[in-house]
Amino acid sequence: MKYLPIIICFLTITATPGFSQDTFKIGDPVFKAGEQLSYRLKYGFFTAAEATIHVENSDKKFEGRTAFHIVADSKTAGAFDVFYKVRNRYESYVDETTLQPYFYTENRHEASYKHSDNVTFNHHDDKITANKGVFPFKGKVFDFLSAYYFSRSIDISKIKLGETFDLNYFLEDGVHTLSITYVGKEQISSAIGTFNCLKFNPTIIPGRVFRKDSKLYLWITDDNNRIPVKAHVELVVGSVTMDLTGAKELKYPLNPLKEK
Repeated sequence: MKYLPIIICFLTITATPGFSQDTFKIGDPVFKAGEQLSYRLKYGFFTAAEATIHVENSDKKFEGRTAFHIVADSKTAGAFDVFYKVRNRYESYVDETTLQPYFYTENRHEASYKHSDNVTFNHHDDKITANKGVFPFKGKVFDFLSAYYFSRSIDISKIKLGETFDLNYFLEDGVHTLSITYVGKEQISSAIGTFNCLKFNPTIIPGRVFRKDSKLYLWITDDNNRIPVKAHVELVVGSVTMDLTGAKELKYPLNPLKEK
């Protein structure tokens, strides 16, 4: 699973409904400090990796404003941890009101490969400074962690079937755009219960990891929490599924459907 870290990162980025620039309007955040979500990634029938994402209050201030500190850790599991050990950490500091990022960092340890990046978002000058240089941007641009939490807080109560939206995010060496289509509602089972979910279909760029006809689907809870419950993506060989395994300290009650 040479490309497992890429898949983990991709699934995390797409664990959000994207919205065009003119609909980037949010109310109060749907999460709070203390929230922790846990996921299991399976390659076919085998558990390949585990990931946790949690939110903390931060003592740091940016431009005189308080920020949330969001941390995501991912690691390989089982046999995958023997043949290709991964220990990755991603962190983002986002404004507590606008949820736009101020600073993002990642530290990746993937077998013998090591990579780190420190990214500063200057919203006054519309510039992103990263290890690989300075990158101009327009409108709202996120790292994948801030994109995840920002998108959860957007009002999608009036979303229409087949509607497609865009989300701009910075990753390693530039700003990229992700298009996502809303494809309906489904009930999805997880380790912590069955939930009514909204289903999305993010775009995929074919290459060494994804086939030309590969499909990626994402399910998020159809409630105030907007938690990603499941994601499934087809690869050149096999497929990867991400399942929710735990949710703690949510801002709103999480109410799974009662078993019949």
